[in-house]
Amino acid sequence: MEFQPPAPFGAAMHTAFALAPHFAHLNHGAFGAPPRAVLQVQAALRARMEAEPSKFFERDFLEPEMRAAAGALADYLRTDVDGLALIENATIGVNAVLRHLDFAPGDEILITDQTYGAVANAAAYVAARAGAVVRRVALPFPAAEPTTILSAFEEGLTPRTRLAIIDHVTSQTAQVLPVTELVAAARVAGALTLVDGAHAPGMLEFDLATIGADWYTGNCHKWLFTPRSCAFLWAAHDQRAATLPLVVSHGYGLGFPYEFDWVGTRDVTAQLALPAALRLRAQWGETAIQEHNRRLVLAGSTHVAEAWGTEVGTPPALTGAMRCVALPAGFAVDAETAHALRWQLAEEDRVQVPILPFAGRLWARLSAQVYNTMDDYARLAAAVARRRTNRSQ
Repeated sequence: MEFQPPAPFGAAMHTAFALAPHFAHLNHGAFGAPPRAVLQVQAALRARMEAEPSKFFERDFLEPEMRAAAGALADYLRTDVDGLALIENATIGVNAVLRHLDFAPGDEILITDQTYGAVANAAAYVAARAGAVVRRVALPFPAAEPTTILSAFEEGLTPRTRLAIIDHVTSQTAQVLPVTELVAAARVAGALTLVDGAHAPGMLEFDLATIGADWYTGNCHKWLFTPRSCAFLWAAHDQRAATLPLVVSHGYGLGFPYEFDWVGTRDVTAQLALPAALRLRAQWGETAIQEHNRRLVLAGSTHVAEAWGTEVGTPPALTGAMRCVALPAGFAVDAETAHALRWQLAEEDRVQVPILPFAGRLWARLSAQVYNTMDDYARLAAAVARRRTNRSQ
């Protein structure tokens, strides 16, 4: 259990967040956790909104504040602000792209067996209405190296592939996919590409424009420290004119991304708090945050796997700030058992971690954030081992 976090990361950081004390929070990847300082900025924005709602909505938030927030994110992602629309979550971004592409009967939408469930559902819905086909390719898991993932993905591409939806980091298995290579392979096959980067911003260092996708959508409320309901949709230059929001409102005709800014009355304070989140990350050190989280999840997951006598799901090259560990034998491999075990761990052991059935096994998906310590992973390892022993008696 050798891991020494750089100051001030570790247990001392827990008070910087509003998370319940005495919990091992190993599920940052699900809904994130904004620092208290960012929540205070959001609270001030909400106070302004409630004090003068007409001024806030009619004069302040669209110009300059919404576009200023988008500009701060564009700088962080090293891209142009005119290609960046702020939205509530990545699922909305996926739906916006799918719902405005004209699919013909027989067209194929390529996804994988690790595609996020909501995204797979959206693809199935759009395909059914158009007479298109959702083609699902199996990716290796556990995977030894990026080349095996690329080979499996290429086998799913056909001359009928109209759109390939590619995870940057998979939700189920926490694999960091070789997204630039997958996008390039799809482009060679003549397919459009949409990258689901729900987990990537704040977890990984990447240059959005060089990935080469037609669209990229990502969440800011998972790993980038914003309040919830903050995400973005980026579109390449030649895709912007045809990329429209799901809701047609007063911005109609203004073009991308401005049509996304006003889609009816909504609470935009999470998005307006985005610059504050980015400033805080700069103060703590962007590279330091990412490197700490990756090193901690590698060390913590290795400890858990050794304690259980099992294996991790990804090699270091395919690991960001999440990693799956196979549970030991003794648990039924089904969704009901996974659900029950997860909430037993949360309510009785005060360990919050998702348990997922995949590839014939149960897996614990571990996250690492600046407030986590090696003790959190030790608590998980001991709690599951204890429950396994109790089942065998």
